[in-house]
Amino acid sequence: MPSYHISFQNPLSGYLQVKTTLQNLTSPELYLQLPAWRPGRYELQNFAQKIQGFEVLTPDGASLPFQKVTKDRWRVDTQGQPTVEVRYNFYARQMDAGGSWLAQDFLYVNPVNCLLTPEGQEQEPCSLSLEIPADWQIACGLPQAQPHTLQARDFDRLVDSPFIASATLQHQVYEEQGIPFHVWFQGECTPDWDKILPQFRAFTQEQLALFETFPVPDYHFLNIILPYAHYHGVEHLNSTVITLGPAEQLMSPEPYKELLGVSCHELFHTWNIKQIRPKEMQPYDFTRENYFRTGYVAEGVTTYYGDYLLARSGVFTSEQYFQELNTVIKRHTADQGEKNLSVADSSFDTWLDGYKPGIPDRKVSIYNKGCIAALVLDLEIRKATQNARSLDDVMRLMWQEFGQKGIGYSEEDYQQLAEQVSGVSLTSYFQEMIFGTAPFEKWLAPALEYVGCRLETLPSAQTFESRYGFRLSPASPATPVIGYIAPDSPASAVLSVDDELIALNGRKLENNNLPNLIAHKTEVELTLFRQKKLHTVTLKPDGTLHLPAYKVSRNPAASPAQQANFKLWLKQNS
Repeated sequence: MPSYHISFQNPLSGYLQVKTTLQNLTSPELYLQLPAWRPGRYELQNFAQKIQGFEVLTPDGASLPFQKVTKDRWRVDTQGQPTVEVRYNFYARQMDAGGSWLAQDFLYVNPVNCLLTPEGQEQEPCSLSLEIPADWQIACGLPQAQPHTLQARDFDRLVDSPFIASATLQHQVYEEQGIPFHVWFQGECTPDWDKILPQFRAFTQEQLALFETFPVPDYHFLNIILPYAHYHGVEHLNSTVITLGPAEQLMSPEPYKELLGVSCHELFHTWNIKQIRPKEMQPYDFTRENYFRTGYVAEGVTTYYGDYLLARSGVFTSEQYFQELNTVIKRHTADQGEKNLSVADSSFDTWLDGYKPGIPDRKVSIYNKGCIAALVLDLEIRKATQNARSLDDVMRLMWQEFGQKGIGYSEEDYQQLAEQVSGVSLTSYFQEMIFGTAPFEKWLAPALEYVGCRLETLPSAQTFESRYGFRLSPASPATPVIGYIAPDSPASAVLSVDDELIALNGRKLENNNLPNLIAHKTEVELTLFRQKKLHTVTLKPDGTLHLPAYKVSRNPAASPAQQANFKLWLKQNS
């Protein structure tokens, strides 16, 4: 049984000391593998780059020869030793929901970052002991076999169980259907438990009603509240890590809304991706990419339900829900990648560049396009069945037919269940919204009509965006710099990304005066620096609305039937 030990000598250094003890070895060669990626982020992370001072020792301290054979795999010559110790330092200085962090007052570790497994022992029980101050408490989804020692039935469960250890953890528990849901906070914040617990309970009840059964015996919300603005969340087997900030504003409207949204999203993942898993990830292979095309289910459906269930449970008003939906649409339309790569192909390419801005207009986000696609599918099913069925039924069947049975699903399985629930062919929807590059509004606008809502196409708040088709980079607020250019727009003929604008019609651009100077003009002359060379170009509008803004709202002229459909969908009257 592999046993792991984590300690630290100098918290200011950021280095953890990791020791792995392996016993009952019989082979002359031992292969050790460190994960190359982590569940919840489908790209190679190359955690081995954070390892320092790797060595393999016998119980009496003698060194054993080893060789690195890939970027994160080692071959050890055991020389007949039945027991070996693997030691190294790990640099724990990545503060987000997928990283690890060592500080003087607390320790936060995602074990998938820093623990390796001996080949052939992945399914064996394992333990992790922590050498931490005696008064530190541990927040984790794993049981403690003894103080400061975590026990897991196999390597997958160990590395899918992050933990926070400190003397200042704040903790409350609520129960639903006999299941304890633990809410932990680490950081200099003051949670309003009288507000948090009822609202967490509300969205938990809604999710349990949807799926009917819960995959795990308990659940842990591990919140690290930081002294600066931050937002991130990652799902795990029976827990989530959420990193938010700033701490002093936790209960103010915007940060608290983010806490609710990410918490509801991550809890939904307990079913969708942790249990309802693509066949390509059954089981996980931590040594390489696990390519899959169903990110629109894993992340898109979850993004949809993360906000939608907050409205359906009464935690969000319908107006708050539409604000979140409009934010998703705004992010989706930040460029025109939808014209060039489907959401299914974009899912495959998360392993390439899915979490980076990437080159302009190449791909879509599986979160944003996937959310819009899930909303459309939900409304299409409701329309086809006169509200008798919905996407809820599809996800419940996905849980019963695949998640509960430990069977991975395919694209065909998801489409088949959706058609089974709706009772109609959904070929056009899947070919255009999922596997194709049709504009999202072609499907979203008529779908919203069923529930008495509308999708408005509006000019951008910035005249130059709609008239000429360019946006400024937010990274350079003092100097206007071109950040994005819409293809086939007037700007695309004369401007380039990273052009530094210095004058408009001979007037110096400064103090954010571009919007006012350009607002009441049509043809304009821009002076700019491009690659440190001076240029002058002329911009002329072409009469087309470029870079529009989209807004979903209630239709004041909705019929009584549409209003009734709205109430059945959102469980709200208005």
